Amino acid sequence: MAQEKNFENRVKKFLKDMGCWQLKYWGGAAFTKSGIPDLLVCCKGAFIGVELKAPKGRPSDLQIYNLRQIDKAGGYAVLLYPDQWEIFRNFIICMVAGDMSTATANYNLLKSRWKHFENKIKEEM
Repeated sequence: MAQEKNFENRVKKFLKDMGCWQLKYWGGAAFTKSGIPDLLVCCKGAFIGVELKAPKGRPSDLQIYNLRQIDKAGGYAVLLYPDQWEIFRNFIICMVAGDMSTATANYNLLKSRWKHFENKIKEEM
């Protein structure tokens, strides 16, 4: 758990340094909704939901469902593991710089991670 928290702090500091607004969401408590991404971000007018995971963490079906809904609504849905840090970093840097073609290419790489889990969920059903 400490590993995920350290990674979260790194991501939050980077987003702040890039001028992105963010909110840490704690789901599953008494009056909060489960499955919402850990970080709700607005960067250059774009909505980004970021679900953070430790290297061996696995998203819940509800987390994947919510990432899919964010993507369908036109936002960016990111399931972020430490091994994809540089891709995420480049995604945000390109977004802030207005280089949307490169940002989109990076997003598609990031999106493939949760799409992988989405396909596994479909296979299990």
